[in-house]
Amino acid sequence: MNDPLHSLLPPTATPLMRTLEQVMARLADIPIPFKQLWDPHTCPEPLLPWLAWSLSVDTWRSTWPVHIKRARIAAAIEIQRCKGSVKSVRDVVRSFGGDVLITEWWQQNPPAAPHTFTLLLTLSGQGGSQTTAEFVADVITEVIRTKPVRSHFTFTQGVHTIGQIGLLGGAQITAYRRLHLAQAT
Repeated sequence: MNDPLHSLLPPTATPLMRTLEQVMARLADIPIPFKQLWDPHTCPEPLLPWLAWSLSVDTWRSTWPVHIKRARIAAAIEIQRCKGSVKSVRDVVRSFGGDVLITEWWQQNPPAAPHTFTLLLTLSGQGGSQTTAEFVADVITEVIRTKPVRSHFTFTQGVHTIGQIGLLGGAQITAYRRLHLAQAT
């Protein structure tokens, strides 16, 4: 940028200002993949904590599996947008890879105390993640942060397992004929 025709600096600019302009011009030529860095699915793993911070993810653990970290970041904007609603509680649990059944006070028989709900949480441990007590505590902490402030809940943890039953059968073809024999007289 030594060419005064392409410089944005005034003719009375100091040598320091001209040097800074040259340095900034070289920095502007460095390609930065902004689209990749702001996408939770393509962002490099070492940069995920900063992406989570910038999208206002409230809790972050380095011990979480990568797929949980990426899911938490991907759901962050929608969770913040709907914070204080049943939908936000469902979104938080889904971002941890779990299923939830929420029964509000007016849906129970008989109706429970107003502004209460029951939370049946099922974490399956998909993707190789362990469902530890610390992990469940993290999920509960996030539910507390996103639920309506006036509401209280009863927590129940469910178990989701996959199993197979072996069933074996056998068949044999048998034919028979009934014979009616009469005694010869």
